[in-house]
Amino acid sequence: MRKNRLATKWIVLVLALAVFLVPGPAFSKSKTVALNTGWLPELATFPVWMGIQNGWFHDEGIDLGKKLTYFDSGMAVVEALPAGRTVLGGMGAVPWLVAALRHDAYAIAISNDDSTSNSVMVRPGSPILTAKGVNKYFPETLGSAETVRGKTVLVTTVSSGHYALATWLKRIGLTESDIVVKNMDQGQALAAYDAGIGDAVVLWAPFMYTALSKGWVIANMDSQKGANQANFVVVSKQFADQHPDQVAKALKVYLKGIDRLKAEGAQLAPAFVKFLNDWAGQELSVKDAGMDIENHTVYSLEEQLALFDDSHGPSEMDKWIRGSSDFFVKQGKFTRAEMDKVVNGHFINGKFLKMIAEEK
Repeated sequence: MRKNRLATKWIVLVLALAVFLVPGPAFSKSKTVALNTGWLPELATFPVWMGIQNGWFHDEGIDLGKKLTYFDSGMAVVEALPAGRTVLGGMGAVPWLVAALRHDAYAIAISNDDSTSNSVMVRPGSPILTAKGVNKYFPETLGSAETVRGKTVLVTTVSSGHYALATWLKRIGLTESDIVVKNMDQGQALAAYDAGIGDAVVLWAPFMYTALSKGWVIANMDSQKGANQANFVVVSKQFADQHPDQVAKALKVYLKGIDRLKAEGAQLAPAFVKFLNDWAGQELSVKDAGMDIENHTVYSLEEQLALFDDSHGPSEMDKWIRGSSDFFVKQGKFTRAEMDKVVNGHFINGKFLKMIAEEK
């Protein structure tokens, strides 16, 4: 009888220890989960591709192999959110504002600072090139009210490029109502401008490097100063609130790719070229790929935590996004109240960054 009681105590003790030793659910790797994700053909997607190629997502119990969906623009990703065609993806700050307002989408990390990689471009010989530094605070910016008014500009609307266009126009004393805007996806805009359509075109990387190889000239060289633009990792609020562990694991892998970019920089250019060719069908030289990597600032986990920190008032990210929200209000696309709902509504969400930090 005594032996039976001792055996029972040992069983209870073992079971108790088992409960305490089982890993918490936030980072459990007991099964593989497939996530629908949507991305653009640009540097912000490169860390995802690295994570797939190196098996980092598989190690975290996430399958993105057949779920890495190609989109032409951030707004296309936004439109895929309600139906669940994508629950996590990448986009610029401008389309994210729409995603947050219409679909309660969180911005959970910065892919990169895209401020200097959205270019207003013109052909050699354009009259726009005859004016330079009309605004003394932006001495390298080309164009003036006289040389730009009435011109036709090809741009992907509701995008980081659209914001760059609006900023350039403001620096030279114009607004969007002073020009003719033609909305096109990046590939279409590049092809159309190459065929002689339009007086200027707005392109982001890597399309802008193709344009530079054709001899086209960047008009807004320094007009983006003071108009920070972040590319965000964005997630559906509903999905994130229901599956925070999966979101944190996916973000952990993404930041592993960011760490590679910070550590190796342009040395990763050949791999970036392969990614663009294999996944997006785009050709880019190793030289231009290296330039694109160097032109984008990326942020480590520690740096991101600091940028998302709102414990002492609005975070640095809150301040960055205010400029993009002002862009929408001035355009009349949304009211100040609607944009304030986004800016003040905790949609810039550092929770998942904190989950990763706590695991370390």
